[in-house]
Amino acid sequence: MVDSSSDTNAVQLEIFPSRLLRPETAQNLLNEIAEIEGVTRLFVHGPRLPQNVPYGPAKGEPVQHPGNKVIEVAGQAMELAVCVGGIRMEVINVDVKEQVREVCEKILPVSFEFRQGHFIPTKQTVTDYAKRGPGADPLMIGMTDPKGKLKDYPVCILKSESRDE
Repeated sequence: MVDSSSDTNAVQLEIFPSRLLRPETAQNLLNEIAEIEGVTRLFVHGPRLPQNVPYGPAKGEPVQHPGNKVIEVAGQAMELAVCVGGIRMEVINVDVKEQVREVCEKILPVSFEFRQGHFIPTKQTVTDYAKRGPGADPLMIGMTDPKGKLKDYPVCILKSESRDE
């Protein structure tokens, strides 16, 4: 990803499809967005997929849900822990915003809302402090699931700074 989230020209976007995305569609969309130069931070959100049946006669058994898949994004395998209901991201400027919109129109099979606003915290929250400490990486601010454990839901860095493009 690109420098820091504190850039003054940064624009935050939300892609909100009218339906939950299948893992294959989410993978295609995320791969196309990852190819765009200027995407600083990106995360998917939606309803959490249970790993085990929480109650009833099958309590403790693994859930066989079609959304529980491992997808590959920018060459990295990533297990989906949610049904993809939306994608939030931070881009460096308005030109990148239009590139993202074009990718969405090309790949998404359903209608979607494309919003600009403030969706990702830019300052360290209490949850960020509790999970990562006072000297956390600025790119990781706001990328913490308050209900999740870091070992269970790691953050996947799609473009490292050391990688030459």
